[in-house]
Order: sequence, then C-alpha cells, then structure tokens
Amino acid sequence: MVFSACTNDTPVNMQNRPPAQVDGNAKSAYRKISAMQAYQMMQDSNEYVLLDVRSLEEFKEKHISGATLIPDVEIGSRAAKELPDKNALILVYCRSGGRSAKAANELVGMGYANVYDFGGIVDWPYETVK
Repeated sequence: MVFSACTNDTPVNMQNRPPAQVDGNAKSAYRKISAMQAYQMMQDSNEYVLLDVRSLEEFKEKHISGATLIPDVEIGSRAAKELPDKNALILVYCRSGGRSAKAANELVGMGYANVYDFGGIVDWPYETVK
C-alpha cells in the first residue's frame, strides 16, 4: 500500500527530536505537529500510543488503524490505568484539533513527557478504518 500527500511539512526524525522543557525541572511539554509528521513518527517507530480522544460514536464511524480510544472527557479518570508509561510516545488526535489540544495539555499536566498533538482526523490524508 502506498500513501501520498502534498504538503510542505518536514518529517520529524525520531532520533533528532529536541527535548521539551517547560521549566528547569520539568521534561514534559505540549507539542503540536502536523499529520504528516505524526505519520512519519509512526513509520519510524513501533513504540508509540496512537490516542483518539473523540467519542465512541465518532470512533466507530472512522478512526486511524491501531488507535486507542479514550474520550477527552475521560482522560483524567482513565489515563493512569490505560497509559501507565509516562515516557511513552503518545500521538493524540480528535476530529478537528480542539479536543486533542485539550487532552494533550491534560496529559502533560499529569506528567506525560512525550505527548504530540497532530490535530484532527479531518486533516489526516492517510488510510483510516471505517
């Protein structure tokens, strides 16, 4: 299967990701990336969590293969149990980008160190599951 997209975004190289800093003691920060960068990160590593923060109904309509569903309103109550590794690479998306930004920021606030928000599935030019 071949995927193609037209964009000016530069792919993110997993080895060359800059460490995020909130302050001198923290290692977690909110990071916004493009769909193309998220896709490249997924190609570069098998060690990531693809997190869909939409509703169950939206997830059933269409989602990205391999995604874990935790609706944004349930992040606070479910993340610790379902995302136990706070150093895991977590790629977050929703429908259009609002809920993913909120959820990514909430995860960072909970101490997750490698959270990347790539916005909405509406901007995902690659294959999805229906």
